[in-house]
Formats: sequence, structure tokens, C-alpha cells
Amino acid sequence: MKSYYKYLFMVALAITGVSCKKYLDVVPDNVGTIDYAFRNRNEAENYLFGCYNALQNFANVQTNVGFVTSGETLFPNDLTDNNSVNTQGFNLVRGTQSAQTPALNYWDGEGSGQALFKAIRKCNTMLENIDKPIDLSAAEKERWIAETKFLKAYYNYYLYRMYGPIPIIDVNLPINATTDETKVKRAPADSVVNYIVRLLDQAVPGLPPVIQNQAQELGRITKTIALCVKAEVLATAASPLFNGNPDLSSLKNKDGQVLFSATYDATKWDRAAAACLDAIKSAEANGARLHITTDLTANIPANLTDSLKKVLNLQTTITDKWETNPELIWALNGHFGFGNQEYFMPRLTADAASSLIAQGTIAAPISQQELFYTNNGVPINEDKTWDYANRYTKQTSDNANRFYIHNGYETVKAHFNREPRFYADLAFDGSVWYGNGKLGNGEDAYFVAGKGPSSYAGPKDYIRLNETGYWPKKLVNYLTVYDKTMTWEDFHLPVIRLAGMYLLYAEILNEQGKTSAEVIPYIDRVRTRAGLPGVVDAWTNYSKTPGKFTTKDGLRQIIHQERRIELAFEAQAGWDLRRWKELQDVMAKPLQGWSVFEESFVNYYRPHTIITPVFNTRNYMWPIKADNLIINNNLVQNPNW
Repeated sequence: MKSYYKYLFMVALAITGVSCKKYLDVVPDNVGTIDYAFRNRNEAENYLFGCYNALQNFANVQTNVGFVTSGETLFPNDLTDNNSVNTQGFNLVRGTQSAQTPALNYWDGEGSGQALFKAIRKCNTMLENIDKPIDLSAAEKERWIAETKFLKAYYNYYLYRMYGPIPIIDVNLPINATTDETKVKRAPADSVVNYIVRLLDQAVPGLPPVIQNQAQELGRITKTIALCVKAEVLATAASPLFNGNPDLSSLKNKDGQVLFSATYDATKWDRAAAACLDAIKSAEANGARLHITTDLTANIPANLTDSLKKVLNLQTTITDKWETNPELIWALNGHFGFGNQEYFMPRLTADAASSLIAQGTIAAPISQQELFYTNNGVPINEDKTWDYANRYTKQTSDNANRFYIHNGYETVKAHFNREPRFYADLAFDGSVWYGNGKLGNGEDAYFVAGKGPSSYAGPKDYIRLNETGYWPKKLVNYLTVYDKTMTWEDFHLPVIRLAGMYLLYAEILNEQGKTSAEVIPYIDRVRTRAGLPGVVDAWTNYSKTPGKFTTKDGLRQIIHQERRIELAFEAQAGWDLRRWKELQDVMAKPLQGWSVFEESFVNYYRPHTIITPVFNTRNYMWPIKADNLIINNNLVQNPNW
């Protein structure tokens, strides 16, 4: 009973101190339940899974920073009924961000963001109490400690990518901590990175190489996942945003401590290279390989044409079940698998056109379509055999193109002679949509009739619509059916794929100054699976700049575009463009779409601006909520906020 009253007193004390300490949530919730939470193995395991919660919530692409701020997708300006879509993140490209009420505020858990400092605090509580369950085996204890340290590292990494230097909360403050003790300051960026890497290094030995009991444990962290994240962390720290960036060199704590080094450090790429090679070796040693045609599910007929097989192989690289997909190193389950497929799916049938189930509202701008290569494997403006100047003139599909574009359909030349990933990742006016319940040989597949109001079920100010004429088809499982009703075939949102690791390693090697002969093989592994010639062959034979791959700058451009294509719509491009300091270039141009309510070819294919992005250098870093700077006068704001 005395213990019970002691805990009640501690809870009351925590409540009375919340006004001055809430900004980092440094005191554990429900202090009186801690002993109960760790009284035995089962209760402690539940607490461990609670530490995973924030991680799984990243599967919601509507609040994923890497997805909504990438310039790959947009959401309509003028819908009057958009309650089913969280628009805060999508609206950030319109210049809506503010330091007073930041959207996607992952520092405090406001504005549709998660409270990641709270998640870190929960991990600290787990580590502080792991010795309490007397029925926990030594092997499980080691693994749980390793998982918790990984989670703690990853939450810090997410914050680091958004805010740069952050306070390091390695242990929870005691319940009787003074107000001054809670006023922690930001640690230098390099210290944050070293701290994250140290946690990952501590985690790796205790993690399993693979998940043996997939039915019960798929989604829990493995050694390979931790090594891949370590490589990502170090590559991010070596990238232009964080490595000698003059835009951030003036950021200092109030005591004068410099938070970003103004000097570029080439050795950061060396650390990243070693980590990335370790990760790739671990992945391959444990069975990881690129998803290839022979991995296609039994639901795909064997008599499909080679062209359609290539497209479906690329689609199912993302949507195949994690259990059977050898390329998928790490994915997130979320609450309902991937869940949001209806936002990326056009209305393909008469019944679908009269229904409000599927949204189809998250659209890809014309600029994203233009990112994909020609079928020769080079950018559309570089291919000397491709009619770039007349790409938006009319062309009618024929029998040779019938598995990509409906036979006899009039669309633009830009939709022809493109690489297989273009047809796997995007749906557009006239494009073939294999699946949606039709699993024949592809001859009778649905196609997207994009022109005119018949594509939608009602007036523009009521029905959610796709405003550009391009749907991110990649994010729809071909087995998902939308007709009178909707039947979802869920999948996991990829976080790390082997293809991404190959391209990351190629990038790191190039930044180290390695020869193109050392770099290109890792790019070509991905290109070969995509049905493209290798870099040397493609640029030598088809590009207007045939020597591009022979220089460090030229190869960097190739690698960056390859990553943006291969990992399109996977919540990666937003992070990559930030760390490369290239997001401002992407946002410098209006995000445009076709005139989707026009019925004639000449009127439909007129580009119009959907969004004129508002972005400058300050937007590379998230603002800390202004109230936090008042509560904690040791905190400093990110530049220009």
C-alpha cells in the first residue's frame, strides 16, 4: 500500500510539472504502472511492441515526409469534401509551413506528426527495466535490447533528417529533475550521427540474421536491416545538405557551440562506403536478390507476352508479399497493410465510375512522367533517337504497343517508346491496366479512358479527382479489384530494397572518386532487371552526351535520376532530394497536369499549373515549434524560421 501511494504521488508530481517539461516529454507516462509492465516476460514483450508502434505508423504515406514533400505526387487544390485525405503534408509544397504551428511536427507529435521524443522515451524505459522480468531468457533479453536500441536509433535518425542537430536523450530524466535539467540543448550534427551509429553498432550483434518464424515475427528488426540503416545514416551525413553546407554553418547554440561544420569532410563518404558494403554483403548472404520474372506469383498466367511480364515483374517487386519477395529487406505493415491503394487507382469500369469508394486523387505531375527514361535507357531530352520536341503531338496506338497502350487509342507521343518502369509505375490516358479482376493473357485488359468528365462520377466540386491525368499505378496491387465494391489485396510499404542499396553504394563510390568501371556495375544490376541496356551501352549509342558517364558529375546525375526512377513513389525521393540539396530545383518549376475535364485530344493535352511550389533553402530543415523556444530557452531555431 505504501508503494501504491508512492506511485500516486509520483504521477501527481509529473502532472504538476507538465507545463514546463512537456516539450520533450522527458518524464515517463504512467509511472505507477512501470513495475506491472515488466513483471513478467509477456508484459515486457507487450511493452517492446509498444516501442515499435511509432515505426509502423510511418507506413501512412499521407504523413510520411519522404512521400508528400517529394514533388512526385500532389493532391487537388479545390476539393470541398476531402475529409478522408490528410492534406497537411501535401499542402507543404504550397508554402503553408510555419514555426508557430508546424505541419508534420514529429518533434512534439502535432500537425499529423508523431511524437518521436515520446517514442525515444519509451525505448529508454524499456532499456531501464529490461532486468525486471525474471522469466525472460538471456537470449531473448539480448535480442530485445538490440531491437530497442535499433528503434531508438531510427527515431533519432528520422528527427535528424528533419531537424538536423537534435537533443540527445540517452536516458530518461528522473521524476524529480529540475526545470533547468529538462532544458536540454541541441547536440552538434556530427555528434548526433555518431550517437545513432553507436546505437546501431550495439544493436547488430544481438539481432537475428533473418526472421525464422515469419508468421509471428515478420516486421521485427534483423541484423541486415540495422546494417542498411547504418549505411543510410552515414550516407545522409556525408551528403551536401549536412556536409559542409554554407546555408547551415551559422547555426549555433546560445553558448556559441557550432552545430554544423562549415568544412566539407570527404572521409564521411569512406565511412558510408564501408557500412554500405557490409549491408549488401549481409543481405546477399541471407538470401536477398533482385526480384526477377521467375518470382512472379502463380496468379499471373504463364502465356503473357514478354513486354507485359516485364511490367508485372516490376509492379510485383513492390506489391508481392514480403514473405516471398527476396528483394524486400525491410517494409512497414501499418494498420491495414499498405492500405491507401484507392487514392492511386483510376475508375476503370462503369460501376466504378458511379461509385465514391475509390478516390484516385493522389496524382503524379507531368514532371514526374518526364523523369522516366526512353526505352533506350537514357533521359528523354538526351535520346537522339526520340522525338523530344514533338513529344506532345498525337499518336495512335497500334498492335505492337497494345500491352502498354490500348490498341487504336489516341494519346501523345510521349507515352510511346518508354522504359518498362514507366508503364509499371504510371497509369495515364490510354494506358493498359492489367489486373482489376482480369487475369487473362492481357489482350482484354482494362485501359484508362482519361479524357472527359465520363472518367469521374460527378461535379468537380464534389467528387475527388485526379488533377493531372497520371496515377501512381506502382502503389496499387494488380490483384486489387475496384468495381461495384472494392477488394483490397494489401502489401507492405517498402523502406529498404536491395535495388536501393545497390544504387546507394554506386552513389557513395562515385562520391569517393572511384572509377566508372567500379561504380557502374551496381547501377547496371538494377537497369538489367528493369529491361534496360547498361549505362555504357545506353549513353554511348543513344545519348546526345555519350561521355556523360565518364565524369564524376555526369555519373552523379545518372545515379540520382536512376534512384528517383527506381524508388519512385516509395517515400524515398523526398529524403534523397533533401540530402542532395536538389529539392529546391525540383520545386522551382510549376507542378502541372493535363486539362482532365476536356474531352477532345487538342483540349485535354494542354498543360495547366496545379501548384506553383513555394520552397527556399529554409525548407530543407523543419522548424522547431516556436512555443518550444519559449519553454526551453536553451533551444535555438533552424535558420530563417
